[in-house]
Amino acid sequence: MQKIDEITGAVIDASIQIHRALGPGLLESVYEVILARELERRGLRVERQKAIRFEYDGMIFEEGFRVDLLVEGQIIVELKSLEKLTPIHGKQVLTYLRLMNLPVGLLLNFGAVVLKDGIQRIVTNVHTPEESLLRVNQRREKSD
Repeated sequence: MQKIDEITGAVIDASIQIHRALGPGLLESVYEVILARELERRGLRVERQKAIRFEYDGMIFEEGFRVDLLVEGQIIVELKSLEKLTPIHGKQVLTYLRLMNLPVGLLLNFGAVVLKDGIQRIVTNVHTPEESLLRVNQRREKSD
């Protein structure tokens, strides 16, 4: 858990610095590009707009959803630039975490007057069992 805490700490620190420099009101995509670059400068591996494949009950969705940022393959970072977050935004991150079988995500609202009021750390212990109808980022081997 220490590694995850270090990563989320770096994301939050970089986000606060960016928000202090630029303030609220820009497009979400602007904050995404700048945050990704800052995290890469800090030595973290960042994937932007990562398409996530999942399977449910035999149906395959090659691009079922996209995460704004995936940091070190472990942390989902969902960015918003809204006056106020609603409960659905946190539930969206929770769904992504569950589908990707990841423990922690960050929801960052750059539209908040003070960024610390727009930060949510979302944690889950949900693990997808092998026998589940849901399979994420797994390719099913075809039998001959």
